[in-house]
Parts: sequence; structure tokens; C-alpha cells
Amino acid sequence: MVRVYLGHRGRTRAQSWRPGSRGGTERLAPRFPCGGAPPHPPGPRQPPAPTRGCGPPASSPNSLLQEWPGHPLSEVMPTESGSCSAARQAKQKRKSHSLSIRRTNSSEQERTGLPREMLEGQDSKLPSSVRSTLLELFGQIEREFENLYIENLELRREIETLNERLAAEGQAVDGAELSKGQLKTKAGHSTSQLSQKLKTTYKASTSKIVSSFKTTTSRAVCQLVKEYVGHRDGIWDVSVARTAPVVLGTASADHTALLWSIETGRSLARYTGHVGSVNSVKFHPSEQLALTASGDQTAHVWRYAVQLPTPQPVADTSQLCGEDEVECSDKDEPDADADAPSDCPTIRAPLTSLKSHQGVVIAADWLVGGKQAVTASWDRTANLYDVETSELVHCLTGHDQELTHCCTHPTQRLVVTSSRDTTFRLWDFRDPSIHSVNVFQGHTDTVTSAVFTVGDNVVSGSDDRTVKVWDLKNMRSPIATIRTDSAINRITVCVGQRIIALPHDNRQVRLFDMSGVRLARLPRSSRQGHRRMVCGSAWSEDHPVCNLFTCGFDRQAIGWSINIPALLQEK
Repeated sequence: MVRVYLGHRGRTRAQSWRPGSRGGTERLAPRFPCGGAPPHPPGPRQPPAPTRGCGPPASSPNSLLQEWPGHPLSEVMPTESGSCSAARQAKQKRKSHSLSIRRTNSSEQERTGLPREMLEGQDSKLPSSVRSTLLELFGQIEREFENLYIENLELRREIETLNERLAAEGQAVDGAELSKGQLKTKAGHSTSQLSQKLKTTYKASTSKIVSSFKTTTSRAVCQLVKEYVGHRDGIWDVSVARTAPVVLGTASADHTALLWSIETGRSLARYTGHVGSVNSVKFHPSEQLALTASGDQTAHVWRYAVQLPTPQPVADTSQLCGEDEVECSDKDEPDADADAPSDCPTIRAPLTSLKSHQGVVIAADWLVGGKQAVTASWDRTANLYDVETSELVHCLTGHDQELTHCCTHPTQRLVVTSSRDTTFRLWDFRDPSIHSVNVFQGHTDTVTSAVFTVGDNVVSGSDDRTVKVWDLKNMRSPIATIRTDSAINRITVCVGQRIIALPHDNRQVRLFDMSGVRLARLPRSSRQGHRRMVCGSAWSEDHPVCNLFTCGFDRQAIGWSINIPALLQEK
């Protein structure tokens, strides 16, 4: 019997011819590399009958290679019987470059990673100590991934347990009771939002960090009174006149500003002097003048003369105050074309146009006394103008990115500007010869607005979902921090009662006091409230019908009646 040794992945395989059971010879089938199937079915078979010129297979090892032309050795191994040494050298050369991974069923090796003998049969150039260190490192990496995976599974189980517990108790994440249908709606929210709310809900409050979750305010405390519909695009800002007649002003992306009757909800005048989006509107402290900022890089001062219509009985909307967690669809937005202010007077030209900016003018406000105005722009500057002459008095520079808002103190010559550079700055013009500036750093994202209170406090809101209350005498750290679940837009403060209104990106409006305690959340359902982002708010403390106004990108402004004594009593 002749035995030929074939190389396979660095190992030797034997192939032999032996006498068959039927007087012939049979061949033991070799194993083929890469799991390939042999050209004949496995098992014994009769060899082909010899023909003339061909001896029996056992007489010549090379005949086996000729019969298996696809085998790698058919190209390497010499056909002459005297060249066995050359074949052996080729086989050893191929063996030196092969890699053999020995498999093991040991649980210990599976736990620690690859075995150290992984490179069996390979002449590695790496020292054995280096190779051993690499294998240990790979084992540590595998264990770390395994631990992370197990921890992820445990956290997921904890979240599911908390969800089941909240559902069983009938308690919403925000503190409100939910029906079965509303629980299904809440379940549709993303896991990231739910995790964030759960984390905030169960986070312990400190002296400076106040949780924003509280039981829903009763319907008698916060009630929707009037909706002001007429703009053809989103409303950026809302403001209330400080002198009689008391009207409501709105600034919209449809390039117009509208004046409204608070009692009836009818539009009284429309300003069309801008050729860009109207981004803010503010009323003069003592005259019937309005100041608007626009995307056309200008700010306009224009005069209005309106006559209030006879007030009508206010409709009772208390029956509309259902659960405020029901999601709303875009198709429920008010139809602006139906109530478009086509019959109201139109003001087409300003009294004064303030031009000095090289970018969008995002906000403008009157300084105390009403003789000067300040503007904030995307060109990273704020300008102080003389309104009568339209001359530029000061150009306030220092912000590193676009400005987002500006506000003036009600009784002093102070200005605060907000910016996307995560800071807001206090500018002091009480000394005519020089103006000082202080920088407030406490937010981690765009500061959307910063406003004054009557005292020595400034309240700032940011896209980092926080509101901070600052003392002008100690600017190093805020005296209170309010954490919420959504970005905050242009805030406003009820000066007499020191209540902060927070309009959110998530269509909610929340009320807090200056110490950071949550007082209320305005009701919202499928039939009332804002249906898109709430952009701004404004207080009118002494108005008998509405004392809080909000506006949003659902193209409407809303008037609310807030029972402040009852609200403070529930506190």
C-alpha cells in the first residue's frame, strides 16, 4: 500500500490505496480545504478501470495528483518520483504561513477571550510576552462589552418596571392622572424622552435646583378666555400696550404686525411697513407708538390710532378644559384665512426707521422715558438709538455669536442682551459719560431671553431647558435654577406678583415664582391651547378680562385669565 501525505491548513492528511472488498482497490477520500466537497460522493467506490499506458494507482503516487487536478498540490508537487525533497520543502513553506485556531469547549477560555495558544503553528515575529499581553487585553475588552450588555438589560428592565408601576397607580410622569386611552398615547413617546422625564421626576430637589413637576392646576385657576386668529404665519412675539386704549400687539413671520381688541378678539390695525419677518413688537411707555424689529435689518417706530369696539360677553370656555395631555394634530390649527383682518385699517409707513445693522434685527425695546430705543441683531451687536433723530448713540459689541433678545429695565437705564454664545450681558447707561458691561455665564446652550424684574433680579431662559434667577449684586451664580423638559423661549415676569411665565418648544406654558416653585401649567387639549411651539408671552396685570397672553407658531395668540390669589394660595 502506497501512502501519500497532503498538506491542509498547516497539517498533514493521509490518502491511501488499499485492496477493495471486491478484488479491486479503493481510495480513502481526502479532506478538502475551505470545506469544499470532493468531486465524488464520500465513501468507498471502485476506481476507474486502467487503460493502456496507465499502471495501477498504487504504482505511482503522481497518478493520484493527476486525478485530482483541483488540489493545490497538483501545481506544487513535482511529477517526478525523485523530487520528494522539493515537495517536502514546498509543504513546509506553506505550513509556515498557515494559521491554525484551536477550538475549545472550555467555559473558562470562553469567558476570558481567545486562548493563548491561538497562534499555534505560526512562527510569529512578536515576542511571546507581547503576544500574551495582547491576548489578555482582548479578553478584558470582551469582558467589558459583556458587562455593558448586562447593565443595559438591567436598566431596560428597571424602566419597564417603573412604567408598569406608574400605569398601575394611574399616575402620569408629569403628575397628572391619565385614562387608558391617554396611557396608550403616552406609551408612543420615545424611550429617550421617557427616560429623561423619569429621571427628572425622581430626582431629589436641592436648595437651588427645583423640580418642575407638580399636580395639575385646577381649571378655576387658569382659564382660556380668547383666541386671536388672523396671521398667515407663525407669531414670534406678543405685547400689551401700557397706555389707554389698552390693545394687544403681535409680530408675525408673515411680515405684518397686528393690533387687537383684548375683549372682542377683533383686529384693529395692521402694520405692513416691513419687507421681512416681524420679530418683535413693543409699545411706548406713554404714547400710542409701537416699535417693531424685522428681518429686513431695520427697526420701525410707527404711530397707531385705534378705537376699541363695544365689549361683548366673554364666552365660558371652562367646559373645554379637559385633560391637558392629549396630543393635537396639525389639522386642528386655526384657519387664518377665515378670520383674516382684511377690513381693519392698514399702516404702511413708519415715523422713524432705525438702520445700522448688517443682519436680522431680532428684537427691540424702549429705554425708560421712551426717547431712546435699543435693538439686537444677528450681526452680534446691539445698537442704542435716539428715536427723534434716528441717530446711532452706541454700538454695543462683545458677544461672540448672534443675539437673540434684548430687554430694558422698567425704571432705570439698564439693558440686558442675550446671545447664542450661551451668555447674556448687562449694559449700564446710568452714567452718560461711560457705560459698563457685565457678562453672565451660567447656561450651556443659547440664551433665548433675559428680562428684568422690579428689584435687582434678572431672569434668563435658555435652550438648555433651564431658567435661572440672578441677583445683580452677586453675578457669580444664580440664586435659583428651574429645570424643565423642553427648551424655553421668550419669558416674561409679572412684575407685581413676581410670577414667571415660561413658553416652551413642546407647546406647554408653565408658571413659576421667583424662588423656583412651580405654580401652574396652562391647560391644553385637542380643543384649546397651542398646537405648535409657544414663542412668547406677556403679562397685563390689571386687565379685567385677560392678564396673560401667549403666542406661537400655530398662527394664533391666546388670552388667559389667571386667578393669581388662588394660584398663590395653592402654593
